[in-house]
Amino acid sequence: MTYQELKAEENQYVMNTYGRFPIALDHGEGATLWDVEGRRYIDLASGIGVCSVGYNNPAVVSAITEQAKKLMHASNLFTTAPMVQVARTLVTKTGMGKVFFANSGAEANEGAIKLARKYSFDRYGAGRNKIVTLLNSFHGRTVTTLTATGQEKFHNYFFPFTEGFGYARAGDMMSVEAEVDDSTCAILIELVQGEGGVLPLDPAFVKAVEELCRKRDLLLMIDEVQTGVGRTGSLFCFQQYGVHPDVVTMAKGLGGGVPIGAVMAAKTCCDVLGPGTHATTFGGTPLVCASAGAVLSIVADDDFLQGVRDKGEYLKQQILAIGSPDIHGVRGLGLMLGIIVDDGRHSEFANKLIENGVLAITAGKNAVRLLPPLTISYPEMDEALAVMKQVFKPQ
Repeated sequence: MTYQELKAEENQYVMNTYGRFPIALDHGEGATLWDVEGRRYIDLASGIGVCSVGYNNPAVVSAITEQAKKLMHASNLFTTAPMVQVARTLVTKTGMGKVFFANSGAEANEGAIKLARKYSFDRYGAGRNKIVTLLNSFHGRTVTTLTATGQEKFHNYFFPFTEGFGYARAGDMMSVEAEVDDSTCAILIELVQGEGGVLPLDPAFVKAVEELCRKRDLLLMIDEVQTGVGRTGSLFCFQQYGVHPDVVTMAKGLGGGVPIGAVMAAKTCCDVLGPGTHATTFGGTPLVCASAGAVLSIVADDDFLQGVRDKGEYLKQQILAIGSPDIHGVRGLGLMLGIIVDDGRHSEFANKLIENGVLAITAGKNAVRLLPPLTISYPEMDEALAVMKQVFKPQ
């Protein structure tokens, strides 16, 4: 079918909840995609950071294929090897305690919220359930994770929202301390605010938040849905910040393209959610965990992670070297980058890139967001950079 034919059927049968770009994607190889009409694109978005090891990755395809022949789903009332193996890798590579598997980032954050509230209830009784998040944050699209999201534009339509959240300014410890009170049980942060504009937090601020959590017995929860699994050049971003979180959430890149999320808890709180307190039908199924295991076999490697850091620095410096007056900087970590342009012009530039064969997305008010597959090659990056030189014209 042509794009126009597909779009006509989509308009008839699919809820219109997305402002889609005018492309119907068909297949991919590495960091390159083709649409249904054969047009080629260098992908600097990777399904918003999901396709972490590229398209048609042999290890992932083989793992999924072989597992599909054996067992695709089993109830969580039974044990399966792929689930246990992925949990073991995550725990041993981070020094955390245990893992709960979910289906998405929002579900992972919901699980973290429940864990924090039960941890506090078990220790202090009822009434200590407030979770402080940061303004400009994003934590998901469920009613509760929308409330946790520190952006007012999301707090509409779906009333009543879940109670028990407060919001502080990123980088401002006075704001955090003012928001924390005797009803607070946890602080939930992103180390790089992705949807908010690719905004890395200051390490000194993050350390101060950790110290406050230890002083007040609050759980330090880090949302690594977008930053995790190699995206920022370490397996998890918190490892670059030198902090020891109580809870880490992840999703996106963990499955390499299949839906999976996870809540990872430290040894001090990993047994809070006992039998019957939390569950999900599809979390940690053999098929998705086989894929996640293949992803981790690639990503959880020091040389690979150094390569991510090198590629990110190369991409950043080459973008800055374009010398365009429209580019006001490049921020981010690893292969999670934002090209900073004038407020409100990020969509204009993203559209121009797409029109010229490079897939990019936006974030915040002024960032063209780049989340390429971590396996992107230097020739693919150079091809994308050549297009950027046309879109962001040098002075």
